[in-house]
Amino acid sequence: MPPVVRFELPEWVAEEVGDPRRLYGLREERMDLALRLAERNVEQGGGGPFGACVFETDTGLLVSAGVNLVVSTNSSLAHAEALAIMLAQHAHATFDLAEKGLPSMELVSTAQPCIQCYGILWWSGLRRVVIGATAQDVESLTGFREGPLPTDWAGRLADRSPLPAVDVITDCLRARACRLLREYHDQGGPVYIPGGDKKDRPSD
Repeated sequence: MPPVVRFELPEWVAEEVGDPRRLYGLREERMDLALRLAERNVEQGGGGPFGACVFETDTGLLVSAGVNLVVSTNSSLAHAEALAIMLAQHAHATFDLAEKGLPSMELVSTAQPCIQCYGILWWSGLRRVVIGATAQDVESLTGFREGPLPTDWAGRLADRSPLPAVDVITDCLRARACRLLREYHDQGGPVYIPGGDKKDRPSD
């Protein structure tokens, strides 16, 4: 049994982020970074067209970033949101980002979390999620499958009593996020569906 599992972001992520002390005041600025990471990930052949970042909600300080590394790591767990959340928890040395004394943090993702990342978000301690493309956008534009998400997924996050609510903001730079998904499809980007041929796509 291998004793270690390691996920490492590509070196170009740091290049794309630039000054780690920069504050991203506007929601659109935060999504712009996530989208630039997703676009670069496609250019570099790293994986699917997805990027995600964790920010301090009030200050806009970048806590962590992630891109889809499913293929390069041979792990279906290596989604952009999952990596961003893991790195944020590692940075704060806690599994609970809502721990007392920590600033409120949010996940900014180029697309609505799939069923796996929805569960990860649920337990993360993040207090807000901002998304670009919807799950329906992802499925219709690329052929990826997002899993059986709850119909009222946003409402379920907003009402988690007795757990703190997770606010949901949708449609942030959605047109640009959808354009990236469409370009990925048109360029022949592979669709990774467990149990299927990695290079096959559903009929359009």
